[in-house]
Amino acid sequence: MDAENQTLGRLATEVASVLRGKTKPNFTPHLDTGDFVIVVNAEKIKVTGKKSDQKLYRRHSGRPGGMKVETFKALQSRIPERIVEKAIKGMLPHTRLGRQLFTKLKVYKGSDHPHAAQEPKILNLHSESVTK
Repeated sequence: MDAENQTLGRLATEVASVLRGKTKPNFTPHLDTGDFVIVVNAEKIKVTGKKSDQKLYRRHSGRPGGMKVETFKALQSRIPERIVEKAIKGMLPHTRLGRQLFTKLKVYKGSDHPHAAQEPKILNLHSESVTK
């Protein structure tokens, strides 16, 4: 999927649905029936409103006083892949199955990716159609 000029949440829901396998007729909630997903151009994803300045991403080192807070804009300039990964991970089950599904997601900040040998198909957002 190409994340260029896509809204973060709308892209994340589509990707989570494909990872989970909900678009397939043989979907089973407790089994991994989903596909691998490659998201490119993560640096060009957008959010609406004032979220680029107001949305905060928190992480903690586990040590006292180890809380780090970063805005969307700062994290996008530093590690744009993490924004997309975090949004999608929050939409997957918070179980062993969810962790297994998350390993099938590959996010790249530019348009280049090393998976050309697998002949990936382009998924269009908000549609079931797959083009080559």
